[in-house]
Amino acid sequence: MPEKLAIVRTVAELRHAVAAYRATGRTVGLVPTMGALHEGHVSLVEGALARGDVPVASIFVNPTQFGPNEDFAAYPRDEAGDFAKLEAAGCRIVFAPAKEEMYPVPMLTTVKVTGVTDGLCGPFRPGHFDGVATVVTKLLMMAMPDRGYFGEKDYQQLQVIKTMVRDLAMPIEIVGMPTVRESDGLAMSSRNRYLSAAERTTALQLYREMNTVAKTVRGGRSSCSEATAAASKALLAAGFDKVEYLTVVDAESLQPLDKVASPARVIAATRLGRTRLIDNIAVD
Repeated sequence: MPEKLAIVRTVAELRHAVAAYRATGRTVGLVPTMGALHEGHVSLVEGALARGDVPVASIFVNPTQFGPNEDFAAYPRDEAGDFAKLEAAGCRIVFAPAKEEMYPVPMLTTVKVTGVTDGLCGPFRPGHFDGVATVVTKLLMMAMPDRGYFGEKDYQQLQVIKTMVRDLAMPIEIVGMPTVRESDGLAMSSRNRYLSAAERTTALQLYREMNTVAKTVRGGRSSCSEATAAASKALLAAGFDKVEYLTVVDAESLQPLDKVASPARVIAATRLGRTRLIDNIAVD
């Protein structure tokens, strides 16, 4: 039987629970989430266990990373279901604070990461990465883990957090875990539940087109701009409402590439009905 999950609501309770494990010589792995958990989140808990960490998850739908016309109010929430998934996966502590616990006073400090936020989702979601960087900094300082676990599906977010932790000399290792996909290739996402049955079928085309781009540009065999333009056209023809971007970038700096000669990612953000789908894959 998995060990019983400790559910804590305050920073003081979180620190006390973490300290109890540290007193036994254990290391701690933090899995920050916004809830509505799926197998992708479970894989982060499993990643922490595989490295010998005590898995600590947080569930907090962070209002500061949502824009005024985004889906904060409608974002899926299932606290009881999330707790059950975490306990079954072997998580030991879940921090599920109220907004007033995370932001007890008006925030006068914001963590801002530049460079890796300039392109891709940055222009489409102004202020989003400031909200992400600030709340993740708070969570890391609250739990003080040895490692933080984040999925590669939100690849730009992962690079933002890695950059932030490096630049601020936080004594925390950031571990990127592979994207978990459905059997047909669709990247798991809490927002997938917004898709209608027809949209769910159409959504599969994104992964297929990204793979086509990766094969086409691998080893510098073809122009990235030509390959991604063809893929964007195919997505619109398949029924996508909008392709915000579909590009090939350097895997670390996220700068756009036209020929692949270094580790690279095909990365995309699209609109299908009311759902914003993001995904990425490695070129090599």
